[in-house]
Amino acid sequence: MRKLSRRDFLGMSIKTGAATMFAGMFAPTATSLMGLGGVAHASTKKITPFTFAVLTDAHLYDISDHKFDAILEKAVSDVNSIQPRPDFVLYGGDLGQSGKKEELVKGKRILDKLKMPYKIILGEHDYYLDMGKAWRGLFGDEHWSFDHKGTHIIGMNSILVNDFWSLRKLTPLERMGYMEELECHQCGLWGVQEKQLDWLEKDVKKLSPDMPILIMTHSPLWDYYPRWNFQTVDAPEIRQILRKFEKVMAIHGHVHQVVYNSIGNISSAGLLSTSWPWPYPPVDLPYPNIKMNRVDPGDFEDGLGSHKIDLSSNFDGVVNYRAFSDLLPDNVKRGIKL
Repeated sequence: MRKLSRRDFLGMSIKTGAATMFAGMFAPTATSLMGLGGVAHASTKKITPFTFAVLTDAHLYDISDHKFDAILEKAVSDVNSIQPRPDFVLYGGDLGQSGKKEELVKGKRILDKLKMPYKIILGEHDYYLDMGKAWRGLFGDEHWSFDHKGTHIIGMNSILVNDFWSLRKLTPLERMGYMEELECHQCGLWGVQEKQLDWLEKDVKKLSPDMPILIMTHSPLWDYYPRWNFQTVDAPEIRQILRKFEKVMAIHGHVHQVVYNSIGNISSAGLLSTSWPWPYPPVDLPYPNIKMNRVDPGDFEDGLGSHKIDLSSNFDGVVNYRAFSDLLPDNVKRGIKL
């Protein structure tokens, strides 16, 4: 039997999972549909408990004293007020709105007010004006990993698309304009693509299966609603690479809402933005019945907020949504277990 290439594997996974994708829900029992048989069953090793915070999706404009500036400032202040202080902060992408260097510089100036270290990944709004040049100049590598108190933490750029602009002779501004659309049917599906898959495979190759893994991407690592790019096209390959680990936690931005998913050894949580809340797409997500209440369009901070994630010695995680308004149902206020 010939060895499957990543492209072969991806094609098989997409075809096999198509019915589940368009149903809009993945329960843990659907793992066999996604090629996740053989998940490791070793005991996850103990870690030193710690807390970290997460911010995402500020969508800052190149406009002085824009309202989104003040909301990100509030989120940074909120994170700085958490006691005991989080060990670090992760930022989930879309710091700027149109990829302008001025937007990113403004965002960095605000994030630099954090009283703890932070790591950041790209969103599509940060990238497609200059293909990430300004962002890399300010923040460094598009993907990275580090170890912290017994946990291996990974950040990846999940918003890469194939070149749709060169043949059309689009200007950088026109290319960015396409990518700013919620439904860019001309752009194609997002993903991490081959070079990052190779990097991820090498990054985790020597790690023991009992190593706890935390991964952050801008888009979800499951097919939530592909029409809005609430998905990552090569997520099946990411899950295949990470399937040897007993437990993987995934957090993602982009959706601007509370959402939860579990596939095999990976549990995922979506995040609140500091810009605006998206409505939920028209898909049924009955498990585990976690959604925000409908927002008040007259309240600019409704549905927005920051996050605190606590990890226990058993790598049991709880996401605490620190909403700026009383919008969360009781089961979300108590924290979502990952």
